Amino acid sequence: MQTEPITRENLAQTVIAVPPLARDANLNFCPEENEKIIRHIEQGGVSTLLYGGNANFYHIALSEYESILGHLADLAGENSLVIPAVGPAYGTMMDQATIFAQFDFPTVMALPQAGLTTPEGVETGLRHLAEKVNRPIVVYIKQDGFIEVENVKRLVDDGLVSWIKYATVRDDPSEDPYLRDLVENVNPDLIISGIGEQPAIVHLRDFGLVGFTAGCVCVRPDLSREMLRAIQAGDFERAEEIRTVFLPLENMRNGINPVRVLHDAIDLAEIAITGPALPLLSNLNHKQQAEVKAAAVALLNHE
Repeated sequence: MQTEPITRENLAQTVIAVPPLARDANLNFCPEENEKIIRHIEQGGVSTLLYGGNANFYHIALSEYESILGHLADLAGENSLVIPAVGPAYGTMMDQATIFAQFDFPTVMALPQAGLTTPEGVETGLRHLAEKVNRPIVVYIKQDGFIEVENVKRLVDDGLVSWIKYATVRDDPSEDPYLRDLVENVNPDLIISGIGEQPAIVHLRDFGLVGFTAGCVCVRPDLSREMLRAIQAGDFERAEEIRTVFLPLENMRNGINPVRVLHDAIDLAEIAITGPALPLLSNLNHKQQAEVKAAAVALLNHE
């Protein structure tokens, strides 16, 4: 596992995979099945794994946090970069930070809390997190009003930010005043498109973001990596062709639930047995599973 500080080159060299977390029938972390997911991603040429929303780190128990981090550190390949998450509640985040600080992961991502927040309070909480873990953190922006550009800029200027995951969904990703303001005030080399393959072309081409995170990359890492390389080479026609291949499964994620669909898609495509969803989420129903299986298998087998 990589432990060196993250650079622009790290962020640009690979898609950042956001995998699900496989659990056994008793909801315990399953090393064997999680290793299958990790090896599948790594063998497809993707070497950065971010364990956040898709892994349902929102609901993991504090009592299992240290064990899960230990497993992830052990399972990752020698050249892979693993980034766990903390939060979303402030108290949970700070308790997890105490545990996280014992490990050599180069950064940690703070999950965004919906409601009961102010931009100034979020800035203070993220500042406390960076100080507690004694390393720069990943700032995750998922909705308007969570944290303002001026708050982010102060954190960046103080050296507390490793990189920024920007994942606020717009009807038209090219029309995004917040992102435009963000890239004008913060070096875009620190900003990653955080909504999968679908807006990645616009975000990288038009806003200058350095890379993108994705969930469906966990099904076809080689194809998602090829899309990143096509965008970086200015071959937007090829990038668009690849983007449309991911669209059927992405549409199901958007239509049902991104986390639940990806969790079951990995299982249904027989990449690994992901097991039951950790409450407060649940697995798909039988009709949804049939539809997701068809899309996931088609993506996995696409030539």
